[in-house]
Amino acid sequence: MTKTAKKEMKGKIVINRELCKGCKYCIMACPKGSIVIDRKFNSMGYFPARFEHPEKCTGCAICAQMCPEIAIEVWRED
Repeated sequence: MTKTAKKEMKGKIVINRELCKGCKYCIMACPKGSIVIDRKFNSMGYFPARFEHPEKCTGCAICAQMCPEIAIEVWRED
C-alpha cells in the first residue's frame, strides 16, 4: 500500500494598504501566520497589514472575512 501525498491548496491574498487600518483582525484570524503588520504607515497614518509569508497561505479566506474594511482579496489555486 502506498501513501498518497495530500495536495495542499495554495492561496494568494492582496491587501489594499490604503483601506487597511491596522486592526490586526486578519493577523489573529490567519491559521498559518501569513500576515504581519507593516513597519511603514499608509497615507492615513495607520500601519497596515502586509502579506509576509505567501508560501504558507492556503487561500482559506478567513482573513478577508474578518476584515471590517474589506481590504483583502483572496485567490486560490489547486
